[in-house]
Amino acid sequence: MTWKKLKSEELRLTCNVEGIDFETTAEVAPLEGMIGQERAVSATEFGLRVQGQGYNIFMTGQTGTGKSSYARSIIEKISAKDPVPDDWAYVYNFEHPGEPIALNLPAGTGYEFCNHVKELLEDLKETIPKAFNSEDYERQKSVFVKEFQETRSVLLEELNKAAQDQGFALKRTSSGFVTIPLKDGEQISEEEYAKLEQSEKDALEKKSTDVQLKAMEIMRRVQRVEKELKEKLKELDQKVGLAAIGHLFSELLEQYSKYPAVKKYLEAFREDVLSNLSDFRGDDDEQQNPMFWLQKQSQEKADMRYTVNLLVDNRETEGSPMVYETNPSYYNLLGRVEYENRLGMVVTDFSMIKPGALHKANGGYLILQARDVLTAMQSWDVLKRVLRTGEIRIENIGEHFGLVAMATLRPQPIPLDLKVVMIGNPYLYQILYHYDEDFRKLFKIKADFDVEMERRNDNVTKMAGFISFHCNKQQFRHFNREAVAEIVEYSTRLAEHQDKLSTRFNEIVDLLCEADAWADIDGSELVGKDHVEKALEQMVYRSNKYEQKIIESIKEGVILLDLEGEKIGQVNGLSVLNQGDYVFGRPSRITASTYLGRKGIINIERESDMSGNIHNKGVLILSGCLGMRYGSKTPVNLTASLCFEQTYGGVDGDSASAAELFCLLSSLADVPLRQDLAVTGSINQKGEIQPIGGVNSKIEGYYLACKAVGLTGKQGVVIPIQNRSNLMLKKEVVEAVAKGLFNIYAISTVDEGIELLAGMSAGTKNKDGSYRKGSFNDRVVKKLERYYEVLGSEKKSRKKKTN
Repeated sequence: MTWKKLKSEELRLTCNVEGIDFETTAEVAPLEGMIGQERAVSATEFGLRVQGQGYNIFMTGQTGTGKSSYARSIIEKISAKDPVPDDWAYVYNFEHPGEPIALNLPAGTGYEFCNHVKELLEDLKETIPKAFNSEDYERQKSVFVKEFQETRSVLLEELNKAAQDQGFALKRTSSGFVTIPLKDGEQISEEEYAKLEQSEKDALEKKSTDVQLKAMEIMRRVQRVEKELKEKLKELDQKVGLAAIGHLFSELLEQYSKYPAVKKYLEAFREDVLSNLSDFRGDDDEQQNPMFWLQKQSQEKADMRYTVNLLVDNRETEGSPMVYETNPSYYNLLGRVEYENRLGMVVTDFSMIKPGALHKANGGYLILQARDVLTAMQSWDVLKRVLRTGEIRIENIGEHFGLVAMATLRPQPIPLDLKVVMIGNPYLYQILYHYDEDFRKLFKIKADFDVEMERRNDNVTKMAGFISFHCNKQQFRHFNREAVAEIVEYSTRLAEHQDKLSTRFNEIVDLLCEADAWADIDGSELVGKDHVEKALEQMVYRSNKYEQKIIESIKEGVILLDLEGEKIGQVNGLSVLNQGDYVFGRPSRITASTYLGRKGIINIERESDMSGNIHNKGVLILSGCLGMRYGSKTPVNLTASLCFEQTYGGVDGDSASAAELFCLLSSLADVPLRQDLAVTGSINQKGEIQPIGGVNSKIEGYYLACKAVGLTGKQGVVIPIQNRSNLMLKKEVVEAVAKGLFNIYAISTVDEGIELLAGMSAGTKNKDGSYRKGSFNDRVVKKLERYYEVLGSEKKSRKKKTN
């Protein structure tokens, strides 16, 4: 085989406008679904339908392949057919106030329940005061009070009579009764008491003790009667209260009888109201009370117990919910218990419980960006925990770190039933899969999005539908068929393969937007081919300043680069510089020096710590290739140095290994190589040329350098023959080749490259390991043999001197 000169038709696959059967994208139905992602679509659809723990989906692929858009569109389509999930509400826990109760009701019923409870509370505030202000209640209460007063009067009269019988009068004080001795019916003064005989005093003391004991007995009986009165009044209040509110609760209990948890809550609600009737009875003079504002605040706090915190309201939801959480912080995912300042104290209650994305998506789908979840503190851990346990438990993040030790609410956990779709890149997927043991259990479905698809007619039609969809969605002008053909070619260039189309749809949408803007500036009703080309040109112009500086330096001779003539041990190599938003090719001079020695090939970039691992590997392969080709008869003893001249930012990759080998062989054979050609391609140890990446950028970079200095018609680039299908060169380069001003050559072996660059026969290898005399390879062998002879005689000379 020999090298091949490529024709201009092989350098760019154009889109045949005649094969497009519409005039503008307005005639094309907008695309529904995804283009060219059959594997990812199949995995996603299966993952959304399969039921089972851990069957959540991780969408992986390069940025811009449409993962987020597809996730939302497919979930919207599927969720519309799903049943609407329940509403969720938190209510007061009358038994354990610090642990609010979670209630679930069918969609829309939660809102109705809130209103019913609110109406119930208003009815209670109106009904209870009326019941306790009624004449019947006052009459029954008066009967009990009158009975108590009569009984107490009889008991006190009995006490007074017992005291008088003992010769004492009773006087009530704050600490009880005081006995005062009587004489002839009159109270004895302290002076008279002091004049009494001691025996008389002792007798009075004994009688006084008896009276005190009797008084204590009577007071106990009075207290029992008073307690009985309170119990009777309480029973009366309960009876009156129940009679007043019973029918109100009965209606709700009957209405919500299908929901045991709600029924239990309403029964506890009723019992609490009956136990706290004083909170509802009111006071006509309460506003005259100087502590009215404190009483009002206390009343508001009491009312709070009987409210309903509707956490999730699905009354307007159609199908199952889909939540795309763009800020998945701990609290935004899990929900929170908020606090407020009251009289200088931080307080909270169940009405301050706020939902998170997990609550809102419960019963449906939650879409998250993996990077956002992983970079938010504790978000990844809490997401794994709720998926693992199947419940949403609201907790304060500070408790996990021991930062906050304060009394707070412990809301009842809510059962979780949702599908999580996480979107990330392949690197994050591999890291999580290998280093997080929970990940593979919780995300069992991998939807892998490709960066390219087949360039078939149906996919070209779908691309037109994609353009039509965005024209309608974003109010762009429609594109004519010439513009569509240009976008198809741009997509092929992004894919770097003539038989592929790119699925990096973000970049295509950017092109649509900018082409529409140029059509607007031009005052055109349609976006045409010129507007697409203008948009592409301006995209490059905004980012190619550094590339232009390099070309100027080559033109001015600051960067040394020979673009004509022949030289020994020197060749033009090609590399790719990636600025992030712009990638371009840069030509560089590669030089080699060979001389006597046994150090082998010295990679100057490696010695100066400017060489990457792949480049180092390429140089080692080069050494193996050299030994395989020329070391079968004579040991390959030499010292050689290789260098990328005027590069100061490091070198990596093996795409220059072919150029380095040609440069090295030129130095050994003392045969000059053409300087009007640049070489790119890697080699293996068998001397075969292997394909490389960035072939379009490399060719265009060398073309711009030649154009700046002046095209001669002999200049060109040598590429691996396998890279022919990757060629989607700019139209300017293709036209230059068509006019004979520039050339593209394809090679498959080292020998083909030698013959092209050196202009002489490489020479075939004989069975004994020698090459045809006078050939390029023969000259290399001869040089190596001379090196071996000189080194061998030097070794013998040193040995003789030693002896």
